[in-house]
Amino acid sequence: MDRAQKEKVVDELGQIFESSGVVVVAHYAGLTVAEMQDLRARARDNGSSVRVAKNRLAKIALDGKPCESIADFLTGMTVLTFSEDPVAAAKVSEEFAKENDKFVILGGAMGENALDRAGVTAVSKMPSREELISTIAGMLGAPASNIAGSIGAPASNIASILSTIEDKAAA
Repeated sequence: MDRAQKEKVVDELGQIFESSGVVVVAHYAGLTVAEMQDLRARARDNGSSVRVAKNRLAKIALDGKPCESIADFLTGMTVLTFSEDPVAAAKVSEEFAKENDKFVILGGAMGENALDRAGVTAVSKMPSREELISTIAGMLGAPASNIAGSIGAPASNIASILSTIEDKAAA
């Protein structure tokens, strides 16, 4: 790689480190090409991305970024899984690590907060952005349906009373 290519990679990595909600660092030694393609496909399907970069260039890109604390994890054959959603990349990494012993999660960062292995696991168990939005939408819709039910309740009560009176009069 010549100097211009290295500078381009450092810029790309710098943007990743700055714009990502979460970055997960893992060792991938021993994974086959097919397994890496599977990881990339899973990440893509969940709104995440996977990037393999030279540790030295990644450390240069980390300088001055919020997630600078992950520099200590960048040793050996490392792969970065990242997403804007603060949960998506952690979920993909955890699921993949459960199925592949050669994929070993080292840690990561969520904004300025450093995450150890247990921290990545904890983040992966949190609800995703879409799940939170749907929960909030459900909560916002519930009072409206309760009001509609309350407004309609007196009319149905009157109807049932009239029906009972009618049944007694007929008998």
